Amino acid sequence: MDRLDELSLLVAVIDAGGLAAAGRRLRRSPAAMTRALAALEERAGARLIERTTRRLAPTEAGRELAERARRLLADYETALETSAPDAVRGLLRVTGPTVFGARYLAPVINAFLAEHPDVRAEVTLHDRNLDLIESELHVALRIGTLADSSLVARRVGGVRRVTIASPDYLARRGEPKTPADLAHHETVLTTAVSVTPEWRFETGGRPRAVRLDPRLRINDVEAALAAVLAGQGIGRALSYQVADDIAAGRLVRLLRDFEPPPLTVQLLTAGGRFMPPLARAFLDYAALRLERLAVLREG
Repeated sequence: MDRLDELSLLVAVIDAGGLAAAGRRLRRSPAAMTRALAALEERAGARLIERTTRRLAPTEAGRELAERARRLLADYETALETSAPDAVRGLLRVTGPTVFGARYLAPVINAFLAEHPDVRAEVTLHDRNLDLIESELHVALRIGTLADSSLVARRVGGVRRVTIASPDYLARRGEPKTPADLAHHETVLTTAVSVTPEWRFETGGRPRAVRLDPRLRINDVEAALAAVLAGQGIGRALSYQVADDIAAGRLVRLLRDFEPPPLTVQLLTAGGRFMPPLARAFLDYAALRLERLAVLREG
């Protein structure tokens, strides 16, 4: 292992919080990671990582060396970029929610690839939030509160959780005027979002949960929306998922005065100021295009 690899290993261990996770990121076995870290500590003449039962944590010497390593590695990347200042190349790994990813994120990625022939991409669309470091991802699109403060977030818009029904259903059953009226209506529950049969609203600035007795439960968002469009009952969705249907009159937005606060839509990276050039290029490219989407202006 050369000296730059040793420094990259130290940074990866600290960022991932463990040898196993860092090894997966660097594609090295746990044994190889342990040997390399021990060799680096011997060369540095100091203990760099404290081993606890649940997590590895850097010592003061480890933090100082890691900070210098980050600067050195960033300078190394800059030196490479200087030799080809306009080059954006390599494998880009991106993740996002299933429906939003298919409708809006994938076209942005396709356009980025068309403009950068030396870039390849792996896209994972999943409604479960994947760990960026553990899954070796460059950029993630997330909707909602950012739980991991170590990630760098760039806001691109907002959406709302809206209540909707087809005109046909409302003609047969009438329109609910308050959340409590839902007890007298047929509802379609998307269990991929929540298995608990309740929807949350806001009344007078205070959250309120309404218990449901769904006529139909479906674990797929698109299938649930199809059922609502077919008049099976009142449903719930994120505003971007039904914007076109509402604009075309195929769905009606209900209980607007009781909607919860908007959810932030953001692009996340784990690199901060040491972000890889490819990730930085895509982040700037995607943010500019997503910010223009009308469906992200709910917040």
